Amino acid sequence: MRLISTALLYTALLFGANMSAADPALEALREGSLKKLIFHSEPKAVSDAVFLHEDGTEMTLADLNGHYSLVNFWATWCAPCREEMPALNALQTELGGENFQVVTVATGRNQPAAIDRFFAEEKIDALPKHTDAKQALARSMAVLGLPISVLLDPNGNEIARLRGDAEWFSDSARAIVAALLDGGS
Repeated sequence: MRLISTALLYTALLFGANMSAADPALEALREGSLKKLIFHSEPKAVSDAVFLHEDGTEMTLADLNGHYSLVNFWATWCAPCREEMPALNALQTELGGENFQVVTVATGRNQPAAIDRFFAEEKIDALPKHTDAKQALARSMAVLGLPISVLLDPNGNEIARLRGDAEWFSDSARAIVAALLDGGS
């Protein structure tokens, strides 16, 4: 199946396909838990609600502009979040950099000590500890339940969303990120 996905990707690139939202080549790369990743037909504007950077300063999603960002809303008490966080960490470790980053935002009441403990227990060492204690960002982004992952393009628009946990370090997830980085949107 991976061979077929790779062939579809390279065929799309060969014919000059624009790897944008709702592109059939991107859709074809979704396998397993990544089938829940829904690409929008058109990029959507995101909230300008303020949340806290891990250093305590205020930030907005606009601060992430300039590269693709996978924004993951999570909480320390969330069992599915605990399941997927190591995969998000691995994805950031392998593919994170100048053009792509995984951004985690602890939503709701998550004490700093509990976040630190969670990261230590799950061996999370490549992800930020941003917080949205008052859930202003989560509410304005229609985050209903956790975890929710939102894929932003370099212009800061939402191009895809996944409700629930996913295997973010699967061949499928890495192929999607690679296709976005190779083809741009």
